Amino acid sequence: MSLFTDVSTEMIYPLLPIFLAGVLGANASFIGAIEGAAETTASLLKLLSGWWSDKVKSRKPFVVIGYLIASVARPFTAATHSAAQVLGIRVTDRVGKGLRTSPRDALLADSAPADARGLAYGFHAAADNTGAVVGPLVAFLLLKLHGVGALDAGKHLSPHDELAIRNVFWLSAIPAAIAMLILIVVVRDVKRQDGAGKPVETPGEGGKLSRRFWVYLAVVLLFTLGNSTDAFLLLRAKQLGVPIAFAPILWAFLHVLKSMSSIPGGALSDRVGRKPLLVAGWMLYALVYFAFGRASAPWHAWALFAAYGLVAGLTEGSERALVAASVPERRRGRALGVYNLVSGAGLLVASVLAGELWDHVSPAAALASGAALATAAALLLQTRASAPQPG
Repeated sequence: MSLFTDVSTEMIYPLLPIFLAGVLGANASFIGAIEGAAETTASLLKLLSGWWSDKVKSRKPFVVIGYLIASVARPFTAATHSAAQVLGIRVTDRVGKGLRTSPRDALLADSAPADARGLAYGFHAAADNTGAVVGPLVAFLLLKLHGVGALDAGKHLSPHDELAIRNVFWLSAIPAAIAMLILIVVVRDVKRQDGAGKPVETPGEGGKLSRRFWVYLAVVLLFTLGNSTDAFLLLRAKQLGVPIAFAPILWAFLHVLKSMSSIPGGALSDRVGRKPLLVAGWMLYALVYFAFGRASAPWHAWALFAAYGLVAGLTEGSERALVAASVPERRRGRALGVYNLVSGAGLLVASVLAGELWDHVSPAAALASGAALATAAALLLQTRASAPQPG
């Protein structure tokens, strides 16, 4: 289900910053604001939906409603004629994401044994990233069928190219519909019994999050303040000379690496611990962002997107598995909601700040700030924070 949803999403996402800049005339600051506002909306609702799903015995209804809202709203990006309209659709899309994500992540944790949660989350991330490979490839083939293959990196798109991109957006409704069918018919809930999940199996006295969890979460926030929307990396690739029609291929290439690294990365975190993988992943992130600011040729973009794909394998499974391990089952949705809220709030600030630096200083300055914050977070996690252990 997640795979097909990501096919739909990623048919749109790698083309969206180019569509906003080349058709609707949005600048980098507004693009950053769109992504930040959308993700913050999602994060606020992730907190609410996670808490609410802990109060009832069934998480699946939240997942169904959330995916349905996003699946209906997302293709209407094709009908927009202003950046403000894109903002409205992105926020609606993220409302759906906010309703579904924490209950879905808690359902994954409910479905996996404690000593394999890193693997479970890694497998889910691999499915997401496989969809993020297929989606851009489908978009690329559709653009080729429309004769969009010879575009240069100019700012404004022709009416023909604009129409081709809008058609790709409309066709994203097909995999979204397949995902909804799988979700409704195939995905099974995990019913929880009354009294289940009392705080005897995991850390967290009285079911509350421990102090060391909050310290860890503060370090995550510091990293997230430098983790602006990936739309800026696509814009940077365009500046380096990667043709617009190849943006979906570049995006797919990134997610091939993410998909390949997510399962072994999650499984490795089950064996050696989450903290070492997070430190390594954040340091690699810092190196990639700094190098993006210094890059000067199209092949640099391809090489750096490849390295960026490895970051996900080191971090995605580890971060969520740590959160799930830190609290009893009955508070798992709430804990994941808090984590998602912190991540999304940081993304809003990061995207707005990066956009301002991009427009008023330079792209290199925006990317270097992200690298510096990631480095600081990695050093703090290594030397100060005591991350919760799997349980």
